[in-house]
Amino acid sequence: MTGSRRTVAALFLLPALVLLGALVVYPIGYSVVRSFYNASGDGFAGADNYKALFTDDGIRTALKNNVIWVVFAPTVSTALGLIFAVLTERVRWGTAFKLVVFMPMAISMLAAGIIFRLVYDQDPDKGVANAVWVGVHDTFAQSSAFPKAHPGRQSPLVARDGGFVTKAAVRAGQPVALPLVGVAPDQMPDGAKKAAAATAESGRITGTTWQDFTRGEGVGKLGAPDPAELGYAGMRIEAVKDGKVVASTEAAGDGTFTLPASADGALLRLPASNFKEPYNGVDWLGPALVTPAVIGSYVWMWAGFAMVLIAAGLAGVPRELLEAARVDGANEWQVFRRVTVPLLAPVLAVVVVTLMINVLKVFDLVYIIAPGSSQDDANVLALELYRKGFAEGQPGVASAIAVFLLLLVIPVMLFNIRRLRREVRR
Repeated sequence: MTGSRRTVAALFLLPALVLLGALVVYPIGYSVVRSFYNASGDGFAGADNYKALFTDDGIRTALKNNVIWVVFAPTVSTALGLIFAVLTERVRWGTAFKLVVFMPMAISMLAAGIIFRLVYDQDPDKGVANAVWVGVHDTFAQSSAFPKAHPGRQSPLVARDGGFVTKAAVRAGQPVALPLVGVAPDQMPDGAKKAAAATAESGRITGTTWQDFTRGEGVGKLGAPDPAELGYAGMRIEAVKDGKVVASTEAAGDGTFTLPASADGALLRLPASNFKEPYNGVDWLGPALVTPAVIGSYVWMWAGFAMVLIAAGLAGVPRELLEAARVDGANEWQVFRRVTVPLLAPVLAVVVVTLMINVLKVFDLVYIIAPGSSQDDANVLALELYRKGFAEGQPGVASAIAVFLLLLVIPVMLFNIRRLRREVRR
């Protein structure tokens, strides 16, 4: 190459080299130098900042969570991508399905974090995850309709074992009043009707349990059903003698109930099951589940990326090999496991390694989704770098974390580059 051509080539490369130096080389070099200085930057700290990587509790938690991320997030994303890529080959609407699965890739990490912060909201009326979970739970274990009910003034009931029991034993032929308050009108059961006073029956215990409250000062009679008051439909009542339940029943829509003669002389108990709080779902963003929950949002975003790359590799798999395996008697699972997956191994390796590099730098999702109360438990190295550098005033430690992350990423990146070059040569 002549001197003039070299000069022209250098001039064309110069803008790119300047940008590369300003945006990549200089920040890396400065971070390496800064990692050996103290917080103020005017004192040499030696290896103290690097020692903090293994002694600081926050950094150790972040390192542990990064290991979890590297092991599970790429593996699950790649596995789902492989399944989607193989299955969508066999359906007519496969292209539309791939479009839907890949669509989250068009969303920024910030937007995805906000979406999943709402998805994982503890309130079932807001969070989709808990709305589904609570719906399934309540299908098999219905929650109580009276979690806030309690005795009012001059009540014949006293609290015991999470429920309420009458102060005195009841007698056959004498109607019993079991008034309660505390349930909002819009929270009453659908079957609730206007409360009615029980009619005395010879040889039986009868009574009424109802909402003994009428809006308005001085309105209604305390201890007796009023026209505007509703019965506690479905309230369970038990007759207890010597600590044993001898009879039980449930109140009708108007709150009335009847117990047999065996309940004569017993105490009436409204058991704790009437008043248990409604099931509120899973604390997805609590300390125990916050990391798996955030990983779930990452998989939602990146499974489409894995699917597209694997589908491209699958398109290059010789169909005659698959047909030959089927002719030899292999079923679809055996074809998938013994033929398809081995042929896709190079593509799968590239996808896994690429996602590993990506998760080592994950920051946005953890920062946005994890609430302040559990952010320490969801901490990762990139987030800890931000916290040390900008919140805790320790730029030296933050630089050491940045260098450590670079050292973790470089081997994985080199492995990926070598594999890609090997594929190009083939």
